[in-house]
Amino acid sequence: MKKILLSVAALGMAACAGPDHINDDKVFFAFDSAEISDEARESLEDQSLYMKKNPNINVILEGHCDERGSTEYNLALGALRAGNTAHVMIADGIEPERIKTISYGKERPQYPGTGEEVWALNRNSTTKVVDE
Repeated sequence: MKKILLSVAALGMAACAGPDHINDDKVFFAFDSAEISDEARESLEDQSLYMKKNPNINVILEGHCDERGSTEYNLALGALRAGNTAHVMIADGIEPERIKTISYGKERPQYPGTGEEVWALNRNSTTKVVDE
């Protein structure tokens, strides 16, 4: 019986352990939006948990957009996406000085091509880990 209880306890601890890395994690956005979805919020809470367990790392949050719209518009939208991502992590207890944001707008597409599937992939905020 003890062995079973220990196994269940170990499973429970593994379930709340969080991710084993967050570099290149992405949260995605709807077209023309910087609103954080429930799914994105869940991913960001996992990233925050990782950062709490690894206080020696900082992150850069990169805001990306699809190829539609002007350069100026997409730089502003990318900044909003990265900023909103940072706000979620800060609200979850991560110190603001551990987070930097940058917008690449549509200037650095992560996925080549055109069309809705590719555009949806390029509408994101990407987390880059920076070791202190």
